[in-house]
Amino acid sequence: MPTLGLILAAIAAVASFLTAWWIMRRAERLGLVQEPNARSSHATPTPTGGGLGIAVGGTIAGLLCALVLPFLGVPVIMASILIAYIGYTDDRRPLAARWRLGAQVLLMGAVVAVLPLGVVMALTGLPESVIMILLALGGALWINLYNFMDGIDGLAASEAIFLMLGGALIAVAFEPGITEDPRLWWMVGLASASLGFLLLNWPPAKLFMGDVGSTYLGLMTAFFALTTITSFWLSLWQWLILAALFLADSLTTLVRRVIRRERFWEAHKRHAYQALQRRFGSHRKVTLLYVAIDVVILLPLAWVAGRAPEWAPAIAVAVLVVLVLAALRAGAGAPLKPEAEEVSAGAKNGQ
Repeated sequence: MPTLGLILAAIAAVASFLTAWWIMRRAERLGLVQEPNARSSHATPTPTGGGLGIAVGGTIAGLLCALVLPFLGVPVIMASILIAYIGYTDDRRPLAARWRLGAQVLLMGAVVAVLPLGVVMALTGLPESVIMILLALGGALWINLYNFMDGIDGLAASEAIFLMLGGALIAVAFEPGITEDPRLWWMVGLASASLGFLLLNWPPAKLFMGDVGSTYLGLMTAFFALTTITSFWLSLWQWLILAALFLADSLTTLVRRVIRRERFWEAHKRHAYQALQRRFGSHRKVTLLYVAIDVVILLPLAWVAGRAPEWAPAIAVAVLVVLVLAALRAGAGAPLKPEAEEVSAGAKNGQ
């Protein structure tokens, strides 16, 4: 299975790149050119929708799981294709937020429905129906948080690669026998598909991901977190550590906007990563900073949380507190100053 999994991962990377390249070449004809707007950190019209390549590559990577574990793989693939289709439609012609959110909750609910929730029921004492509702709502929130974090070149795709490969490496370190499980190679394949797209999205980006890619990645990363937790590959605390940068940045910004009674669902450019991009004048520096924190700090801490599970909750909470404070210091959710607006509007895309 490892050999077949690696072959599918390589195919996923190539398919992702070719699909994204095709979208880039035909973006104007397809109505997939993103004009600078209130949320943009770029100043020139740029092709978008390239995340379709990730969805195509990720689906190819999931074929092995669909064959070996059809009760799990087939429903998840179907849900992921549907959420990618909704995202693609939204990239071409914006859909009402309530319809998008409703679809995300339903599709996340379909994913949750195929997972064995007995261990969650035993730990929480909650009925299965309540757990399913909470996980569907939590998954839909994560899908939107992931979408919020797709605002500068290379960031969202790099995070997907880190989450999938980081999660897979830690899982194999503690459970070597899972190399025969197709879900592991689906994770590797999704990372490969994200890499294929990243070749065109790395600063300065030639192509943006769009909602088709960010919502797809949000759903798929939520699925892999849940399925690895219920299979005892990783713990909830380890996943909170791995995803801590995106969680701290997005939630801090969201909460500050809610407290200020702002229309938090509308486009903006007030995340910590966007504030840092304006400060550094570079997409590349911010993306590399986030990748460095992921690999140098969060990945080792997630491994430590596996080695010392009794300390895992404390490590996760400490990491999130530190990163929330860092996000606040960077300016997450803070009102933009007029000079910052001018700098952002005049910045060159992807420097």
